[in-house]
Amino acid sequence: MTIDQNQQSQQSSRSTLLPLAATLLTATVALYITLVAFSNITDFGTNQAFVQHVLAMDTTFKDEDLMWRAIESRALQDAAYVAIIAWETVAAIVLIFATYLWVRRDHHRARRISTIGLLMLMLLFGAGFIGIGGEWFVMWQSGDWNGLDAATRVFTLSGVVLLVVHLPAEGRASASGTGAAGTAER
Repeated sequence: MTIDQNQQSQQSSRSTLLPLAATLLTATVALYITLVAFSNITDFGTNQAFVQHVLAMDTTFKDEDLMWRAIESRALQDAAYVAIIAWETVAAIVLIFATYLWVRRDHHRARRISTIGLLMLMLLFGAGFIGIGGEWFVMWQSGDWNGLDAATRVFTLSGVVLLVVHLPAEGRASASGTGAAGTAER
């Protein structure tokens, strides 16, 4: 095998494997968030209690300087929980659709839709659970109702998949505007 043939073989392998990796990783996250949303819908009470305790801040150190942040209204707690489930459900649908687009080899649209779904999860678990739940409602102080580890896992997984989805592939435009083939993938 000549050097040119070897390079072509490596490029062909990478251009085939990268979309496969993006497909499988997007599908994995889609499956995960679909199961999370399904569980929250079919077993509403389990995580409803979690959201209620986090928002009420009733298992934190109860520092007087922070307790004014607590939300004790059941209606507001339930509204927050329903909003979380709705967000998870929409993210699941978006990622399922993105997976479908990856399978169809519509890589440009799949990348765009995957990005939307993955960013939805990063916002929910990063800004929502880690930022607002963890810091504003000091969830980190609770031994019983602390979801920071789980939120960090989902945030990290979504971030890694987002990076893979945006890795440059042969024949696709790079950050400088030119790809190996000099054209952007459509």
